[in-house]
Amino acid sequence: MFLSTKRNKRVRPLAKVSSLVNLMSPSKNGAVRRFGHTIQAMSLRADTKSPRTSLKGGSKASNPTPTKRRNSTLWSETLDVHQKNAFSVKEIRRQEAIHELYRGEQDLIEDLQLARKAYHDPMLKLSIMTEEELAHIFGDLDAYIPLHEELLIKLAEGTGSDGTVSQVGQIVIDWLPGLNAYKNYCSNQLAAKALLDQKKQDRRVQDFLQRCLESPFSRKLELWSFLDIPRSRLVKYPLLLREILRHTPPGHPDVPTLERAITIIQEILSDINVRKGESECQYYIDKLDFLDEKQRDPLIDSCKTLLCHGELRNKNGSRLHVFLFSELLVLTRPVTRNDRSCFQVYRQPIAVGDLAVEELQDGEVRSGGSFRGAFTNGERAKNVFRVRSLNPSHGQSHTLHVSDIYHKQQWLNSLRTAIAQQEGRIPAKHRSSTISTTSSNAEMDENQPPSPVPKLRPQTLSRSRLGSLRRKETGV
Repeated sequence: MFLSTKRNKRVRPLAKVSSLVNLMSPSKNGAVRRFGHTIQAMSLRADTKSPRTSLKGGSKASNPTPTKRRNSTLWSETLDVHQKNAFSVKEIRRQEAIHELYRGEQDLIEDLQLARKAYHDPMLKLSIMTEEELAHIFGDLDAYIPLHEELLIKLAEGTGSDGTVSQVGQIVIDWLPGLNAYKNYCSNQLAAKALLDQKKQDRRVQDFLQRCLESPFSRKLELWSFLDIPRSRLVKYPLLLREILRHTPPGHPDVPTLERAITIIQEILSDINVRKGESECQYYIDKLDFLDEKQRDPLIDSCKTLLCHGELRNKNGSRLHVFLFSELLVLTRPVTRNDRSCFQVYRQPIAVGDLAVEELQDGEVRSGGSFRGAFTNGERAKNVFRVRSLNPSHGQSHTLHVSDIYHKQQWLNSLRTAIAQQEGRIPAKHRSSTISTTSSNAEMDENQPPSPVPKLRPQTLSRSRLGSLRRKETGV
């Protein structure tokens, strides 16, 4: 099934590029999926090799070189007419789904290899970044290659002479525990992304990454798209397994093992999410800058979950970055201290147990004053809500403005959920996912509404879309 895949894709030779790229070895099929792509965009590339072309230093590409494309050959396309007639439509669909699982692993391995060969190693050799910085950003990406190679080997061993895999469930069950190795990598993603963004301010890093972006192997994708591959791949496993299960006959011995495999991967993703959430929470706590030690509420040490955060505006039009932790609501102003970005705490943090939230209607005026002219040029204020402390010693009340109704509802839902959890109406295990937002326009202390932070959630996909996606992602 997998070893007999035809190599029928023609690949154009690479054009000459500039000197920095000379140090990057074009690895076979070195392309990655775009950040945030759902499984519809999974590439199904054949195991073809890219020709290695000699690149002369200082030369320029005479014409724009087309980005490298992945082969989208379907499993059924490797069969002749007589072989196709030997299988039912349902069995063909089942084998296509298994084939997609296999091809995705091939793509992942090649992408991880490319991240090392085209980015990590050249930047280390050119001293563009230190070994410590690269280790922090890239983690142990290439160390995961044997893990995915193992699944490929097992699937190949399970392939019969007719090219089909009769049972895949137990193969996956035996392999899935190895994915726990990604806990540390996913937990470090926020800090890794922050360091990468910081290093992009360096002209040498900027120039190197731009040259990579313009090279065919990158498929016009940023470095972070490569580094996010493990997370984006993890969330696809439940969908892939469900797709195989859907095309498996009810009495097939694969049914119970596939159902068990789906349960296992969901548990693994849940564990990774918990670890990732705790890591994100601590990351932002460490970036809080307290003007006075009295501002540091002891509850901050009890916060293990960041429910949401983002930029809002107060009724004076000032921007704030607001954090809703499991135990505290913290209003801050983004500042820079000794070349380090941090969040200066604005006012005393409000304990969630003392928090009250009020939804304000569009155009409504309260005692805090009118929004007219503050940042709406005379128009009626929209998407406003108020938070206040029920603790008389604090006497805080903040009216916040968000950019749109969607983010307003996100904030209100997160705040109400946090309050309900403190009151014991919602078990802790049902806590909201972290929400992060970058939009503007909130009122009070300058922060905006929350938008979901990337979590390892299984993706969903309609069956009609799945049929067309295999041919669709042959390019970027």
